[in-house]
Amino acid sequence: MSPSTPRFFRDRDGRVVIGQLPNVPLIGWLVLRVAAWLIPPGHAERLCDAFADGFMFTWAYLELARGDSPFRRVLGAVVLAWFGFKIWSGTAP
Repeated sequence: MSPSTPRFFRDRDGRVVIGQLPNVPLIGWLVLRVAAWLIPPGHAERLCDAFADGFMFTWAYLELARGDSPFRRVLGAVVLAWFGFKIWSGTAP
C-alpha cells in the first residue's frame, strides 16, 4: 500500500495492519470449526460449535480492546455485534 493509506489501516508506528498472523483464539476457532464440520451431528458437534464461538468472541473482544489499528477495532466490534444479534435472535448455541 502507498504512503497515502489512510490512518484507519495503520498502527501507531505507521505500519499497515489489516491482517496479521493468526493468534491463539483464531487458530482455536478454525480448528473447532473444521472439527464441527467433520463430526456427525450430535452433542460433540454442538460442543465444538460452542467452543468455537467462545474463541471467536475472545478474538473479537481482544481486537476491540487492543486492536493495532482502527480497522481492527471496528472489525472486532462488528463480530461482537454479530454475536449480540445471534443471542438476541435465539440462534446462539
